[in-house]
Amino acid sequence: MQLTPQSSIDLPGIKKLRSGKVREVFDLGDTLLFVVSDRLSAFDVILPDPIPFKGAVLNQISAFWFKRFQKVDNHFVTADFDEFPGELRRFREQLAGRSMIVRKTTPLTVECVVRGYLAGSGWKEYQQSQSVCGIKLPPGLQLASPLPEPIFTPSTKAEEGHDENIDMKECRRLLGHEIANRVADLSLQIYSEGRDYARERGIIVADTKFEFGTLDGKLLWIDECLTPDSSRFWPADQYRAGSSPPSFDKQFVRDYLETLDWDKTPPAPHLPREIIEKTSAKYREAFSRLTGAELT
Repeated sequence: MQLTPQSSIDLPGIKKLRSGKVREVFDLGDTLLFVVSDRLSAFDVILPDPIPFKGAVLNQISAFWFKRFQKVDNHFVTADFDEFPGELRRFREQLAGRSMIVRKTTPLTVECVVRGYLAGSGWKEYQQSQSVCGIKLPPGLQLASPLPEPIFTPSTKAEEGHDENIDMKECRRLLGHEIANRVADLSLQIYSEGRDYARERGIIVADTKFEFGTLDGKLLWIDECLTPDSSRFWPADQYRAGSSPPSFDKQFVRDYLETLDWDKTPPAPHLPREIIEKTSAKYREAFSRLTGAELT
């Protein structure tokens, strides 16, 4: 498969609503067009070098999970370019494989994080307080230790900078009791089923984040799902509690950047070709392991 790496996507005549760290969002009237670029961000800074195939991997993994979890109401309409409206057909080279059409929703103001293992900010908080987002955990856990059971640890959505972890009390205050409890239950359900499926294919899903929105009073699962960008994927055969496992996600790039004399503010440094190629290979391996399919 050949895909030209794309750092930015513009579609003349199609209204662009916003450009995120990775995705471009276009207005199609009753629906939205999500286009996943090959941009990669680390430490909240967009890096100057695109990662080949990354956009296609993220888009097609999300489509795979949305179709697999059809019992959970979600915003997915189609990722099949041949089903796209005629007005988009002239953009096949930019869109095919890396885009999907979704229903418009009003996103909730909280990100829904589920952790099954102790890593990242959760590990840092545990070292200080033996808890994560107000949830008390057993003593003696190590970096990358599995938790007794998955925990729901929501966070705020920051327009700029880092999201902030919140506890369930604050989540209920922001969303209301009924919606907060519903998204917590759904997040834990999707994570647990996705984790079990991935584990059978040699991938540990250490943690992940979900987003939800509302449409005509109905709660829908939105955004992306169980991708290497929204989750921490570890190869099961290389996992050891007590150390940071290698990963299928952009942690590989973060680890490289940590070796540089860079203050984590723009502009970000260029990545060596070797890092770009290895990162691209990691994304593609995650896709093939999870789906058993070829990128299209």
